Amino acid sequence: MTNRDVTIRPFEAATDIEPLSDIWLEASRRAHPFIGEQRLLAQRGLVKEKYLPEAETWVACRCGAPVGFISLLGSFIGAVFVAPDLQGQGIGRMLIAHALELKGELSLEAYTANAQAMAFYARLGFREVSRRPTDDEGLPFELALLRLAGQAPGRVTGALSTRPR
Repeated sequence: MTNRDVTIRPFEAATDIEPLSDIWLEASRRAHPFIGEQRLLAQRGLVKEKYLPEAETWVACRCGAPVGFISLLGSFIGAVFVAPDLQGQGIGRMLIAHALELKGELSLEAYTANAQAMAFYARLGFREVSRRPTDDEGLPFELALLRLAGQAPGRVTGALSTRPR
């Protein structure tokens, strides 16, 4: 399968909460093992009850089934996750490109311990703005604030092109 098989559509609360929270949990287990299983399970409840319904969420689908998503709070990316078995196939890049086309600039926070995510964002052109030593709950998990700017809404080029390569 190629990126041509992937479509991006708006979030539908009635059908998307469970599959997207499953994607979030499985991808978080892989990307953030340092957080711990108990905390991830508690956060999954917040993802289902608060974060997905309250954000502007876009869903990447393959053959009609959700395979990833991006949740936006204005131009801030609150979450971008792809099913672990489909990572590395350009779906995350497509979600970021879609958000950039909508917003013109993007920012996000990433755990610095997640080297794979930090490298992914750097490849897409995100630049580090600052760091803080603790997460939102005051726990000692360093976060980097990253920003991607300079693209006009409606015009995505270069590394973020949604065209299949």
